[in-house]
This record gives sequence, C-alpha cells and structure tokens, in this order.
Amino acid sequence: MKFLKLAKSYLRQAEARMEDADDAFKEGNYPYALRLSQEVVELCLKASLRLVGIEYPKIHDVSDILLKYIDRFPDWFREKGGYLAETSKKLALKREISFYGGEEGLLSPDELISRDDALDAVERARETLKLCKKLIEEYMKL
Repeated sequence: MKFLKLAKSYLRQAEARMEDADDAFKEGNYPYALRLSQEVVELCLKASLRLVGIEYPKIHDVSDILLKYIDRFPDWFREKGGYLAETSKKLALKREISFYGGEEGLLSPDELISRDDALDAVERARETLKLCKKLIEEYMKL
C-alpha cells in the first residue's frame, strides 16, 4: 500500500509538471519545456518502478532498471518498454543542455533546444504519463 501511495504522489507531481511543460512550450520557452518533460518521464517511470517494488538508483535515467524488471509489468506495459526506455534515455541526455546550454561553446539553451526538440519531448512526456496513469489505475483495481 505504501508503494501505491508513493506512486500516486509521484504521478501527481508529474501531472503538475506536464501542465507547466505545455505552458512553457506555448510560450516558446523550449528548453524549459524539454526540462519539465524530462522530469515528467523520470517521475512516471520511478512511480511505475515503485509500484512493483523496485528500488531504483537516484539518477535521472532509469531506463536500464525499467528494462531489467520489465517482466514485473502487465503485457501491454511491457510492449511499451522499449519506447519508455528510449524516451527516458533521450530526454535525460538533453536535460543538462536544457539547463545550461553548451557552456564550452558559449551557446545558450535557447540556441541548442529547438521547437522540434521540445515538441518531441512534450509528446513523449504526455504518452509516458498516460501509460503510467493507466498502470496505476489498473493496480488500484486489484
């Protein structure tokens, strides 16, 4: 029951960030939209791992852990495991430049994160949130 409580809390935080990511995207703040989208994905995947009793490392990209324990999830979620892992990896790699840009080349986050980058991130975050919400809803019915 405690795992469910934690998972629901993480999802609540992810939903709030998703709203903010949508707003940032609409405002043209693409680096911030990407960063928030990465946080949505991270929180959702950590909620999912918690739900099935997995202790994850305190890192931003938990794709390897997700795939290692993918057999603990329902078939429909397992089928999305590759997509979820790819999403986690992809957004975690862009997390730092969405914060700081390319400091060595004196490039700002706005110069490095495009509208297309942000759109992809927001769409991936929205899909991840949808899948993880479904997982938790199903778990609550058990």
